Amino acid sequence: MATEFSPSSVTKSSLSPQRQRLIALMQRLNFGRIEQLQIQDGEPVFDPLPRVIRKTRFGGDNGPHAMTRSVDFALKGQVREFIAQLDVLGNVTILTLEVKHGLPFDMEHEEVIA
Repeated sequence: MATEFSPSSVTKSSLSPQRQRLIALMQRLNFGRIEQLQIQDGEPVFDPLPRVIRKTRFGGDNGPHAMTRSVDFALKGQVREFIAQLDVLGNVTILTLEVKHGLPFDMEHEEVIA
């Protein structure tokens, strides 16, 4: 189900459990990509599980993002924009979701052109 956002409701806890799970996955990944992520009615689906590709940065921090230790927090602009895209797309397979610093960076999905 799509979630409407107002400035007072843009926290992790204001999201559906599926969206919270996706944010936690991005934070644990920190750098890499998520492939073949199914979206139904704007909600991430984890059955089947998406493919997760971790990027290792030599000389860099490869552990989970520091926010994984936080129970609740305000969502950054990139996450709010990504969630808004889920609402617009509705039912789609995200082919690739690039994650940098635990945040969505860009994504690719198929689009039907009439």
